[in-house]
Amino acid sequence: MSDYHLEDIYQGGYSSLNPNSGFKGYRIPTYQLGIATDPRTANILQEVSTKLQTGARQIEVSTIQPDVFESIPNEQLKEVKRLSELTGIDVSLHGIMVEPSGLTQQGFNELAREETERQMLSNVLRSHELNPKGNIPVTFHSSLSWQGPEYKKTAEGETRERIPIINQETGQIALVKSDVRFLPGMSKEELERGDRTSAEEYIRIRNKTEWLDSIGNLVQIKERADRMIRETEPMVGEIRKLLSEGASIESLGPNQKDALNRYNNAGIELGEINRHISSAFENVYKYGENKKELAKISEDFGESLKKAGSLSEQSKLLGGLMRDLGGQNPDIKISIPKVYKPLEDFAIEKTATTFGNVALKAYQKFHETAPIITIENPPAGGGLARAQDLVNLVKMSRDKFIENAVKEGMPEKEARNASEKMIGVTWDVGHINMLRKFGFSEEDIVKESAKIAPLLKHVHLSDNFGFEHTELPMGMGNVPIQKIMEKLGQKGFEAMKVIEAGNWWQHFKTSPFQQTLETFGSPIYGMKMAPYWNQAVTTQGYFSGYGQILPQINYETMGSGFSTLPAELGGQRQTGGRSRMSGSPME
Repeated sequence: MSDYHLEDIYQGGYSSLNPNSGFKGYRIPTYQLGIATDPRTANILQEVSTKLQTGARQIEVSTIQPDVFESIPNEQLKEVKRLSELTGIDVSLHGIMVEPSGLTQQGFNELAREETERQMLSNVLRSHELNPKGNIPVTFHSSLSWQGPEYKKTAEGETRERIPIINQETGQIALVKSDVRFLPGMSKEELERGDRTSAEEYIRIRNKTEWLDSIGNLVQIKERADRMIRETEPMVGEIRKLLSEGASIESLGPNQKDALNRYNNAGIELGEINRHISSAFENVYKYGENKKELAKISEDFGESLKKAGSLSEQSKLLGGLMRDLGGQNPDIKISIPKVYKPLEDFAIEKTATTFGNVALKAYQKFHETAPIITIENPPAGGGLARAQDLVNLVKMSRDKFIENAVKEGMPEKEARNASEKMIGVTWDVGHINMLRKFGFSEEDIVKESAKIAPLLKHVHLSDNFGFEHTELPMGMGNVPIQKIMEKLGQKGFEAMKVIEAGNWWQHFKTSPFQQTLETFGSPIYGMKMAPYWNQAVTTQGYFSGYGQILPQINYETMGSGFSTLPAELGGQRQTGGRSRMSGSPME
């Protein structure tokens, strides 16, 4: 008797009276947890019916494969809506996984971005069938087909060791990385140590080098043209006088013909220089700064070129323009054009355009019942995967929404309020945990979650160990879920929290719902009090599932004759897979 303790009544719990003593210290009621359907099947009605048997109150229809989504009949969407109304569950949608920025394996393609925008819009508009009276959350990944920067976390802080970059003119993608350089002029000690250059500095070097090379190459061509002009222009003047007096080309001497040909070739080369310098000016105007100074240069050059008569005068004007653009004129400050820029900086602008357009078109069609666009962080290491990336992306997407809405006549205040309602974040706690493979700590991961909290609308729950994109029930990896939920605050507590545990389904063939309830120490009953699911871990089969939904014995006990109901509603009648509740659309 001396070894007996009251808390042994519920094995596994610290106290049956303390609601803060859960397995992870953060109790979430069962009704706030949802579960995702199998993304491999278009038979979503059957999937939702199956997932209902877990006891989940929220179901996320997972349509991540575009071809699978296109295989879902509208009748199935409507039937899932009716089933949700019948059972009292909430439904959300994981949208198709496509690349919203327009980046392809060949680089950026605006036509690809527009095609993806139309595909995503179709996904959103059709999702309205699942909940025509409310704002169903529809989740899309911020990126899919490209890698973000490679981070390195050290005691001194974090650096971007590798940065994908894009040539904004060609759309081609390359990679720069931090490295150690050995340069002439270094001392012996400096050469032994080397000069560590960041990836950001290499981007600046590449922009500067290619810009100055483009101007420098023109200098050599111009020098050759100038030499020919100097050698031939006096004689060409005499030739033109003879021709104006009636002489023919055939009557000219060999030296005269040679001079005229060389002079014309010099004109062709000046034309080539003019074409290249015009392209250079376009680049510096589009991707540089100092647009005011560039506009003045352009106007002055245009006026002077109209007055230039001889090739020597034209060459002088082109030389002045080259010196101005090359930074050799001390009176004019011209910045190096940033033709190469980090891929993330480029992609976020295009991605925001897509999300802003999709959200606005959905809002214009459905108004206050429009689906909500929630942008999910992909696994760490992918593009736009960090918290600040999503903060910036949501802000830019909302700005695009507001800008286009105001252009179409919507009052700015209404547009701003609508954008804040229609665009937010789905925070995947397993995806952000993968920062660990880059050397980030638990504290760093929690800080990421704190940044995203103000924009949160939806949560995806999956656990892992920080290295591979595995999906386990919460509590089975090292995702610091308690601290993350604390940082997400009230919005995190109120948001739908969907369990994504694909690897658990794959290997263990059972529902992850039980393990998630145990991890969160969820109350077994609707009241927020003991006992909790984590206190039932070691009791003999306490969690045996919720049993058959609407079992026949209930009707027999009540003396009712509902045995002719479909089996899906608790009766005995076999419908052969053709009823409204069977998982296939009605014929």
